Amino acid sequence: MKEYKEDDYLMISGIQHFAFCRRQWALIHLEQQWTENYKTMDGNFMHRQAHNGAFHEKRKDIIISRGMPVFSRIMGVSGICDIVEFHADESGTLIRTFGGKYTPLPIEYKRGKPKDHDADILQVAAQAMCLEEMLDCTITQGALYYGEIKHRVNIQITEGIKQNVKDMFDEMHQYYERGYTPKAKKKKACYVCSLKDLCLPELEKTGNVETYMNNILAEDLEDNT
Repeated sequence: MKEYKEDDYLMISGIQHFAFCRRQWALIHLEQQWTENYKTMDGNFMHRQAHNGAFHEKRKDIIISRGMPVFSRIMGVSGICDIVEFHADESGTLIRTFGGKYTPLPIEYKRGKPKDHDADILQVAAQAMCLEEMLDCTITQGALYYGEIKHRVNIQITEGIKQNVKDMFDEMHQYYERGYTPKAKKKKACYVCSLKDLCLPELEKTGNVETYMNNILAEDLEDNT
């Protein structure tokens, strides 16, 4: 089974960008372009709040880990879990650090509401899969906490979802190795994208940059004659 070197790891959080728009992911993770808007700033604040506080906290039979680093050599990814709850469970996996058997539950914090949270599910599933590889266990549940409704949504992490995560990371690695940024394809989601002014989806039908500039110059020449 292929294993990636640490230098080739992709960010787990990138799967949400990739699921939303392949071009958005490439602009951020390949071309290192990023702009902030209210939603991204508010989301970053929520993540800082989730990571704030003690690294481990115990509440009855649950141990809460904040800002837990995770990785997968098989998928070639790494990242930070907002929160992982370790629930005491005699049929769970032995966590020597905690001195007992526990079942991990990854929880990802999001600023909005679960209107369309398929991409969010992929992200928390990817975190679960990293934990499975690191702790040699099986995780079938995760959770998403939405700041707008202040409510946790429990997620069933099926084998089908896990396969989707694997396939998507495989595709992301192919793009990364090729340095490939897909062309813009204007769609409804473009209007809420923080990168729309960098992506310029309205230029979709103009072809490449050289053609676009030649057309502009030609129009200028016509105007001046």
